[in-house]
Amino acid sequence: MNVEARIRKDKAPQNAMTRACLYLRVSTGRQAESDLSIPDQRRQLTQWSQARGWRVAAEYSDLGETATDDNRAEFQRMCERACDDDQPFDVIVVHSFSRFFRDAFGLEMYVRKLARHGVRLISITQELGDDPAQVMMRQIIALFDEYQSRENAKHVLRAMKENARQGFYNGSPLPLGYKVEEVEKRGARIKKRLVVDPVEAETVKTIFRLCRLGDGRAGPIGVKGVSCWLNMRGYRTRTGGLFGVGAVHKILTNTVYIGKWVFNRRCGKTFKEKPASEHIVVDVPPIIAKDEFEAVQASLKARDPRVAAPRVVTGPILLTGLTVCASCGGAMTLRTGTSKSGTVHKYYSCSTCLRQGKIACKGRSIPMQKLDDLVTEHLSERLFRPERLTALLASVAARRAEKALDVDTRVAALQTQATEAEEKLKRLYKMVEDGVTDLDNILKDRIASLKLDRDRAKAALERIKSQAAAPTAFDSEAIERFGRAMRDNIATGEIPFRKAYIQSVVDRIEVDDGVVRIIGDKSTLEQAIAGKAVAAGGVRRCVPKWRARKDSNL
Repeated sequence: MNVEARIRKDKAPQNAMTRACLYLRVSTGRQAESDLSIPDQRRQLTQWSQARGWRVAAEYSDLGETATDDNRAEFQRMCERACDDDQPFDVIVVHSFSRFFRDAFGLEMYVRKLARHGVRLISITQELGDDPAQVMMRQIIALFDEYQSRENAKHVLRAMKENARQGFYNGSPLPLGYKVEEVEKRGARIKKRLVVDPVEAETVKTIFRLCRLGDGRAGPIGVKGVSCWLNMRGYRTRTGGLFGVGAVHKILTNTVYIGKWVFNRRCGKTFKEKPASEHIVVDVPPIIAKDEFEAVQASLKARDPRVAAPRVVTGPILLTGLTVCASCGGAMTLRTGTSKSGTVHKYYSCSTCLRQGKIACKGRSIPMQKLDDLVTEHLSERLFRPERLTALLASVAARRAEKALDVDTRVAALQTQATEAEEKLKRLYKMVEDGVTDLDNILKDRIASLKLDRDRAKAALERIKSQAAAPTAFDSEAIERFGRAMRDNIATGEIPFRKAYIQSVVDRIEVDDGVVRIIGDKSTLEQAIAGKAVAAGGVRRCVPKWRARKDSNL
């Protein structure tokens, strides 16, 4: 016993009645709802304490809490109270040590912490003293409790995995748009499945529509914009709360809405992602079409602040993020000036020259409205005319046909390589089976080399097949409809709406001394006509920086 504990003991009245604190716990909410275990623990602990002439000074109960860690509200309150200077009780009484902790290290740590403040832990079913042999027995009991807890968790998870494989619901929080329906009964167990909630499903469809197409007055809306739009119009979560950025993003990225509910994705304690091989995909009724879901994912990726700066996506300047200086390749940013009459003039100016001076770049500026008009008029009158689009698509098809010949040659060579390696492996295996040769180290190395060649050839074949794009045929009506829609959308509407359409087909706009070049990819244009979302490259172009002094994010 240390000095502090001895002083506490000396100060305590010698003839005072022992003050006991009762700690009660059940592991699951179902046990708490049955109202059997807690009353039974309370009765036994009270009778045991009274039989020894102890006074029950306090009682703490944790309902539906695991004992594998100390993240329990009442447990923490009890331990803090036990360590107070007024020493409110002398012993903590539990039914068994497993009620207090199911982790050997945690149990021992808290037992020693309480002992430093003169408080003992006593189990009425495992009565042990302070003798070294009995302390060792307590530690052994704690190890068995921890082992039993882990074994139970393993078997429960195994049963839940099988339940998920059969398509049944395991009791995790329901995603918005779904409800639980009882489908059958097996013994005392009621099996449930996820079904679509028609009312909440409309909210989910609205969220995806806003992110993909917008509300009709502007282009696609970002996650924050969607949450604001929903809250302003009275939409609420299942619990009646306001939508936040995190909740909306979770909905937009949840594969359950295309009919793929993933069980066992994360560890229940650490919340770390588990390997994909451990995931269990359960088929549920879809709410969103797969192509729409994929289009939204591409939009989210393109809007990722780590890929494109927010001002490029939703800023009030039409050509932000597209316009570059032809001399240095630097971005052209907005610069304003005021004339003597008080009129404000806006220009696109080379950012390199503005930041580093004319040594870095001679610099150039162009009136903002002039460049906006030049780009939109040129796209409308030159690019989005049916005859121009038809010619571009024809050139894409011709180039694809040329590449197809080269791809076919590569595929044939890879198939031959894979077949030859497979045949050589079969011959070597046959020689070993017939006893013609022994499987020595040299033969093992040869077999490993052949396997590597075979696997490389097959992997290359898979990559070629996955990257091969099927030719898309467009009729004149589809081309005309696309051109008309693009001409209307880049010329009218709010800036973010027009910007989204321009960025869908234009990679960059180079401003030179006497010419403006609009640069884009023909294959990107073809995908836009086909209505396919173009995935962003994913290269980070914007990295938000924290304030060095940390004055804004303490």
